[in-house]
Amino acid sequence: MTATPISVQPGSLAEAIARTLAQWTAERRVARLWTKDASLWTNSGEDQWLGWLDVIAAQQQEIGARTALAEAVRQDGITDVLLLGMGGSSLGPEVVSRVIEAEAGWPRLHVLDSTDPAQVRRFDEAVDLTTTLVLVASKSGSTLEPNVFLAYFFDRLKKAVGIEQAGRHVVAITDPGSQMQKVAERDGFRAIAFGQPTVGGRFSVLSAFGTVPAALAGVDVARLLGEAAQMAEACRIEDAATNPGVALGVVIGEAAKAGRDKLTIVASPGIAPLGAWLEQLVAESTGKNGTAVIPVDLEPEGEPSTYGSDRLFVYLRLSDEPDAAQDAFIETLNLAGHPVVRIDVRDTYALGQEFFRWEIATAVAGAVLGINPFDQPDVEASKIKTRVLTDAFEQDGALPTEAPVVLDTDMAIFTDEANVRALGPVATPAEAIAAHLRRVGGGDYVALLAYIDMTADHVAALQEMRAVIRAQSGAATCLGFGPRFLHSTGQAYKGGPNSGVFLQITCDDAQDLEVPGRDFTFGVVKAAQARGDFGVLEERGRRALRVHLGPDVAAGLRALRAAVEAAYQ
Repeated sequence: MTATPISVQPGSLAEAIARTLAQWTAERRVARLWTKDASLWTNSGEDQWLGWLDVIAAQQQEIGARTALAEAVRQDGITDVLLLGMGGSSLGPEVVSRVIEAEAGWPRLHVLDSTDPAQVRRFDEAVDLTTTLVLVASKSGSTLEPNVFLAYFFDRLKKAVGIEQAGRHVVAITDPGSQMQKVAERDGFRAIAFGQPTVGGRFSVLSAFGTVPAALAGVDVARLLGEAAQMAEACRIEDAATNPGVALGVVIGEAAKAGRDKLTIVASPGIAPLGAWLEQLVAESTGKNGTAVIPVDLEPEGEPSTYGSDRLFVYLRLSDEPDAAQDAFIETLNLAGHPVVRIDVRDTYALGQEFFRWEIATAVAGAVLGINPFDQPDVEASKIKTRVLTDAFEQDGALPTEAPVVLDTDMAIFTDEANVRALGPVATPAEAIAAHLRRVGGGDYVALLAYIDMTADHVAALQEMRAVIRAQSGAATCLGFGPRFLHSTGQAYKGGPNSGVFLQITCDDAQDLEVPGRDFTFGVVKAAQARGDFGVLEERGRRALRVHLGPDVAAGLRALRAAVEAAYQ
């Protein structure tokens, strides 16, 4: 098998793309990429974050260790693996487990990346901890979410299997010398798998952070890495036009420079989970210094006329799962003049190829846009605000008080003074939401940022709102669940251009959960994360509104949908 090329129908972008591809070839930029030449970007330390270029071969040397651990765990009667992580430590393994179907008899992989107490409780109730392996993944070992998850589930394990055996039910994935390594050694974890400090979280899916959970879930890691290696070899081709990763990156970068910065992902159902990983990779890498490529994943399809001139479509087509309706949709987009990149994904294990192709493409797009694709300054800003709020709660026993702009029995609206003035006089939450949505203009996008339990029903309700907003405004729409999007698209929302219109959705928690050893609860953590996120949006001068629902989230979402629909009547 060989690496799958891309097919592009760029329309008006053709000249700019051809010129940049020729420049990459003439200046031997592909070779410079592989020699880790930071001058391809901003010459500000990018060479220190390119370990992912070499990680495939390193992981192939670890296949024996991965297989041995997985077999030993299965022989011990483990039926479930519960991965506790955030961002790159969780999105990659989640995609692998949802796309690649392992043989029967292997443990089921569950991925928890939410501090919503209802969601934590659902994951707790979904497994029998006496036959569950907890897999905690954190590069630094200092990230808030994995640490509070571990505190909760290690306490639960001690009660389920006893203090002496609890550590045997935990495996850590972390960088050498991290605080997580110290915790693992202190508490007698079953194993520690090490990442590479030169591989950032969003580029870590082909490192231990991806291969360990994949092996534990019965995925053929050797085959997955073999596919990635084929793509890596193809991405060494110095003719940029025939290099499948470099060509994609040039298309994305030039499209964004031409105003087509809404990278809209259309994917066959069997590979659709890849979009969540792509969101983080693209948004967190490109969204800074007032520049961004905004990934748009799982947006309900519409008529070509409902899409603006700010779109670049990428069609990930699973070859052994043809979908005539989806093919027809893409053809209508082509006929309407929208640029479309088509990538044929041979089978589910070719996911390994896509991981590496998109890593190369994202790095190249960053070079085309003139930014450092390996830092994430605005993610850190949200973390700092969250830490201040949780510290305040532990000191005072409460989060700082705040007053709503307007409220009724279903919703309360919060925002800062600048946004209040922009909204104008409003008497009800519905009026505030309508005024907020009227602020959407050409080239803008609308992002729904939901700090609620990520259930199928809640996703469906928010997807329906996206469809209404896109159809009525013509704007691209995004949906993120907090706090997971904070380590993903949140960077672009705060660090990218001021083209986002944000509707943050929070709720009262019907039943909270304690975090063992801390004075705050999961509900407090989630509230602090939401407030910290919103505070940074306010500091960046973003058009942002927070809608707070009561403990009956379903009823609140119905009221919110009614308000969204009424805004366009």
